[in-house]
Amino acid sequence: MRYGAVVLAAGLTGLLSFSLLTVAIGTDYWYVIDVNSPNHTGADELGSHSGLWRIHEGSNRTSVIPFFTANTSSLSQTERHLLGLHGVVVILLPLSLVLLVMGWIFGLVSSLACSRMLLAASASYFLLCSVFTLTGVSVYIKYSNLAMEEFQRMVLPESLVYVHVSFGWSLAVAWLSYGLEVLTGLLLMLAARLTQVKGSYDSGVAIAMLQ
Repeated sequence: MRYGAVVLAAGLTGLLSFSLLTVAIGTDYWYVIDVNSPNHTGADELGSHSGLWRIHEGSNRTSVIPFFTANTSSLSQTERHLLGLHGVVVILLPLSLVLLVMGWIFGLVSSLACSRMLLAASASYFLLCSVFTLTGVSVYIKYSNLAMEEFQRMVLPESLVYVHVSFGWSLAVAWLSYGLEVLTGLLLMLAARLTQVKGSYDSGVAIAMLQ
């Protein structure tokens, strides 16, 4: 396996993971609620979809999620807990995005230097970024499930018959970004290994020529 092909693949997967995470953070299809009531001609207007920053209800109404500016004094303990979980998500995922930029630059320098230690450090860095992304996505799933459980306790079961909730494509894109971050780290580890093998081979050739 060629060293150049491996580092090129790592660079492409690292860039793609950054692009996908940017799309995921900036779009509003993390959580989707569809209402299919046969007694309501405008059932589509009752549905909603939301992202990390906004909630879209129907086709015309959009509201911003007040995760940092909300007045928590009038909220229940459960609502405060949900708001805290959401705050963790909107900190971790943008932080992971910033770390990916720095990691891509670090990985580029490491690959140009052909340094085993730098490549190994870059690989570990990308794997750390993937931990931030995984944690952010996992906390969001927990936040959404708890929010739905709280909503179900507040309404009658009959009201939920025609309601369908699901995670949207924005969350799927974030998962894909996480997988590519892990793949980038593994490719950089492979590049570090190839550099070590190449160094051992070159040393062996040099010794043989001197004998």
